[in-house]
Amino acid sequence: MRTARLSPLDVVSLGLIGLRVRRMRAVLSALGIAIGIATMVVVMGIPASSQRALMRDLAGLGTNLLQASALPDQQPPVALDEHAAAMATRIAPVTAAAAVANTHSIIARNERADNAAATTVLAAQPGILALLDGTVHAGRWFDPVTANFPTVVLGSEAAGRLGIQDTAGGPQLFIGGRWFTVTGILDPIPLAPEIDRSALVGWPAARRELGFDGRPTVVYVRSAEPAVEAVRDVLPATVLPGAPGMVRVTRPSDALAAKRTTETTFSALFLGLAAVALLVGGIGVANTMVISVLERRREIGLRRALGAHRGQIRTQFLVESVALSVLGGVAGSVLGAAATVGYAVHQHWPPVIPMSALGAGTGGALLIGVIAGVYPSVRAARLTPTEALATT
Repeated sequence: MRTARLSPLDVVSLGLIGLRVRRMRAVLSALGIAIGIATMVVVMGIPASSQRALMRDLAGLGTNLLQASALPDQQPPVALDEHAAAMATRIAPVTAAAAVANTHSIIARNERADNAAATTVLAAQPGILALLDGTVHAGRWFDPVTANFPTVVLGSEAAGRLGIQDTAGGPQLFIGGRWFTVTGILDPIPLAPEIDRSALVGWPAARRELGFDGRPTVVYVRSAEPAVEAVRDVLPATVLPGAPGMVRVTRPSDALAAKRTTETTFSALFLGLAAVALLVGGIGVANTMVISVLERRREIGLRRALGAHRGQIRTQFLVESVALSVLGGVAGSVLGAAATVGYAVHQHWPPVIPMSALGAGTGGALLIGVIAGVYPSVRAARLTPTEALATT
């Protein structure tokens, strides 16, 4: 007599019998798996959110910002190339570049030069504000029109020294023998405190009104973070091809080293915590399935007596183990994601749910379901009808 073959649908239906008949046990077992998977998602998601917030804060310290300037006190004086900022943007990893230049002009509240504040007058290219992550406190920044006229934007400290609180009424300052209208006041710029102490005029206006020669004093460069050191090496020859040895470039920020160390540390932490959570989940599934075999010895014996072969018994318990694990894995992934988002929002962090965490939640549950179900299914298949039906 040939043994009846089971279709895939029959195999799935048979494997789910234990879950349908013993619903409370299935729910509690799946809950245990869900807690393990949710823990894995949380221990990966919360550190990832914290890392994103930390990386954001470190990036705000200018980890990819470089400054190139001519060495001071050189005889004869050395000046950067007139097109230094534009040439710096041709370096492949550079994302932005802009320059400022000292006009050596005197600034005062009126024609009397003796009331001049200790404020440097800088010619500024329009892109410098965005490059330094600066914001305008009052008024507005230069646009293509105002940059050509005698207008000035004050740094936060310079505005305080000059006694100007806002731009209402168009206050004016006497700069280089000409009246300039104050059109903006900046908020403090942590990345460039020298800008806070300066009065900025448009690049074209400085050339026309103040006799500026167009050669920058400092070039600020933003680059792709992994290539900061490489950009620093080639920047002197780029901004001053004739005398690169006369160019000083700031070294990458210490925050960059801290950021890279943090990324490595967090990655190792993710892997370690995820491995522990998966191990705990796998042990829980294996324990549940072994107990299930012990509880259902009579059912196994009856099925064997009615003609079910060992392969069908193995398949039944293996499918049940996988179904239990996947159910717990999906529920745990959803629960862990919700907990991660809630905690990150509470801490004012950007919520981050690593796709690897969600994939490991479901995929890992499937894997541990197969691994944890192998021994119980083999043990169930080895029971003979007489052993299984015997009273224990």
